[in-house]
Amino acid sequence: MFEEIRIQSLGVIESSTLELGPGLTAITGETGAGKTMIVTALGLLMGGRADSGAVRRGARAARVEGVVDASRLADLTAAVEELGGEVEDGRVLLARNISSEGRSRAFVGGASVPAAQLTELSDALVAVHGQSDQHRLLKASAQREALDRFGGEKVAALLETYRGLHKELGATERELADVVAHARERAREADLLRFGLEEVGAVEPEPGEDVALAAEEARLGFADTLRGAAEQAREALSSEQDQPDALGAVSAARRLLDGVREHDDEAAGLADRLAEVSYLLADVAADVASYAAGLDTDPARLAVVSERRAALVALTRKYGETIDEVLAWSQQASLRLLELDGTDDRIAELRAQRGDLRSRLAEAALALSEARQAAAGKLAEEITAELGLLAMPHARVTLAVTQVEEAAPSGGATGSDGPLPLHVGERWLRYAGHGVDEVEFLLAANTGSEPRPLHKGASGGELSRVMLALEVALAGTSPVPTFVFDEVDSGVGGKAAVEIGRRLAQLARTSQVLVVTHLPQVAAYADRHVVIAKSTDGVVTTSGLTVLSDDERARELSRMLAGMDESDTALAHAEELLEAARAARG
Repeated sequence: MFEEIRIQSLGVIESSTLELGPGLTAITGETGAGKTMIVTALGLLMGGRADSGAVRRGARAARVEGVVDASRLADLTAAVEELGGEVEDGRVLLARNISSEGRSRAFVGGASVPAAQLTELSDALVAVHGQSDQHRLLKASAQREALDRFGGEKVAALLETYRGLHKELGATERELADVVAHARERAREADLLRFGLEEVGAVEPEPGEDVALAAEEARLGFADTLRGAAEQAREALSSEQDQPDALGAVSAARRLLDGVREHDDEAAGLADRLAEVSYLLADVAADVASYAAGLDTDPARLAVVSERRAALVALTRKYGETIDEVLAWSQQASLRLLELDGTDDRIAELRAQRGDLRSRLAEAALALSEARQAAAGKLAEEITAELGLLAMPHARVTLAVTQVEEAAPSGGATGSDGPLPLHVGERWLRYAGHGVDEVEFLLAANTGSEPRPLHKGASGGELSRVMLALEVALAGTSPVPTFVFDEVDSGVGGKAAVEIGRRLAQLARTSQVLVVTHLPQVAAYADRHVVIAKSTDGVVTTSGLTVLSDDERARELSRMLAGMDESDTALAHAEELLEAARAARG
């Protein structure tokens, strides 16, 4: 639960600290004093949207901090530590900063985290209900979600199974529709690939063949030129015509130095080096002669090479820059062609898979619907019992769990590739990601009246009590440590207000409850009463939080009763309310 909330520069609140504890805390104050800033602050700690307009005028930033007792919340402690935050003495500090420029930062246990992480953590910490939730309760989706929450782990498991199958079916149907819709394009693509593979197969290129043939064609095309150059080079190295050559010149130089080598070691070294040069020149001359001898003019081979290169170039113009790339394309094209040629088989496979998934989905939908039906009866009983405690003794709530039937498809379940209803049992039903059920809360407010949908038959005060009764019923199945009610008593007065206060006090025996209220009958049942008082210097309005003593509570309740805190009659009535509330709480 929350032990403390600190607010700085948020709305009309300059700087205030709200110390909380177990039980029921009532928050009251004059209109415009900033009661809803408490709910706004909690919303920010829960990862709600940051609004720069909430930053106090003249302040650079607003900050909200919440100290949470996590000593009994092992999952919360583990989640905080996973985020890099610290848990000190079993307590976690949640914080949110909002700059006047609109930037927002969130912190958990001192670690900076995305605001979405606060949302995940707060789901197990606090449930906030306000007047907007009353209107949300009128939506069919909210009513179905409430029933699913009440159904607990059983309904949650069945719903998860159904959603998994629904998602898988959706993916299968999308793929099937795509394959069928593009069958013609796939056939054309297959023909093009098949033609290309036939072209490549007819040539049968080898890896690196284009490079090798290019070199050979260049050599064959210039054979005479190459041979002439090689023969001249050989003659210059080692002449067969008794002409001066390199080998003869080096040999002469070597003989001259050999003749004087005994007179100088350096001359001997030079002679040895010239000997090595002679051997190298002889080897090179032999290689050049061999090269020249091998260069034969072969017009027939040149024609073959040129023709082969032309065939290879035709492939590289279409399928790759080189023959290696052409071969890589050929391999990929073969795999793709296998895939495309299997289109008919894939369509048949997908249709069979879809049929199996639809059958399994229908079974899951039926099981989920039966579980919802069972939970609906129990939830209706609990809400009706709670309404009896909220000054609506003759009210009766029922939950209608219905399905929408549709006409059976003319071709049967497998006769079309378009969207189809779901065949559940003996009926064809409309279905969605949540199942086949439509859930509607019906209220008969008085004896003898027919149950009617909430949006048609419930007044504002009745809707407030239905929502409170629902929350109390749900608290037993998915408890959170803290409940916050923001003026859920709107439209209620008199005895009904007293009963709401009494029921909130009973809920506060097992949970921490905060209620922002304008009704003294509700505030009287609080274990702790906090008032938000405003002051102004003529330019800026400032509000602060004050925990009231018993005497101060009586004066605040008298103000709420009569609009004044000096009325003896109102004060007496306030003290009477407090005394009655103490007696009711025991």
